[in-house]
Amino acid sequence: MRLGQYRTTDAEPPWCGITTDDGGVISLPEAGAAAGIDLPERTTDLLATWNWRRKAELALSYAQETDTGVHDADDVERAAPVTDPQKVVCVGLNYRDHAEEGDNPIPDEPVLFSKFPTTVTGPADTVSWDPALTQKVDYEAELVAVIDEEARRVDPADAMDHVAGFTVGNDVSARDLQHGDGQWVRGKSLDSFAPIGPEIVTTDEVGDPHDLAISADVNGERLQESSTSNLIFGVDELVSFCSRAFTLTPGDLLFTGTPPGVGVYREPPVLLGDGDTVTVRVEDVGELTTDFAFDGK
Repeated sequence: MRLGQYRTTDAEPPWCGITTDDGGVISLPEAGAAAGIDLPERTTDLLATWNWRRKAELALSYAQETDTGVHDADDVERAAPVTDPQKVVCVGLNYRDHAEEGDNPIPDEPVLFSKFPTTVTGPADTVSWDPALTQKVDYEAELVAVIDEEARRVDPADAMDHVAGFTVGNDVSARDLQHGDGQWVRGKSLDSFAPIGPEIVTTDEVGDPHDLAISADVNGERLQESSTSNLIFGVDELVSFCSRAFTLTPGDLLFTGTPPGVGVYREPPVLLGDGDTVTVRVEDVGELTTDFAFDGK
């Protein structure tokens, strides 16, 4: 299933729903209530619900049979499929070809960093920043794993049991802050610097997460193109590695790394400015287009 968050007005809190093949959006809380199934409004709470997939499938079936909770896609606005993760965990240098383009050694273990939850924004939102703070904003196409079942000290063989599905992400980075600070938190964590979406595609609908085409276009020009087959550490290894250090909880986001072609390493560099647009695509998962602008635009 393709699970997202939607709203019908700007003032309405987002609710979780499922997109259908005919272009509809099913409100899971609305359809579930009519079917006698208690489903929460937020994706993070849904993913923490016991047997959430089965309950969501029952609500979906009821909606399709009775037309309850069915919305036209044109009548709803997409929010980020997860708006309130406890953690946004990211992996640096996780594509062999990306590490090589920056003359970085291939890591022996995953290189982790974090983005603050306030970076998360949705497919209909604009990424913005103060040009007096940073003038080197970069794009990074990423496959993002979304956690459902809590994970603590899990074995790699069991790690995928803790993954709800995948979404498309862009690990937007202020390179001057990232490289100037000596550590990455500020340069990675400006508000809105983690657009994700448009939906979470559950693991059963994604072929092999380690063999998916991934790309990024900047203003229509293809600048990143690779495959998740080039990941140094797979999703199962990453979930297990993280869980040995800290607990992963439902709704947590795991950005798995970016392939080569980021702007800072291009000759000449390609950095983002007011009015630019970036489209990230991940095979079987979706397409995320984000507009970029200076604050106040």
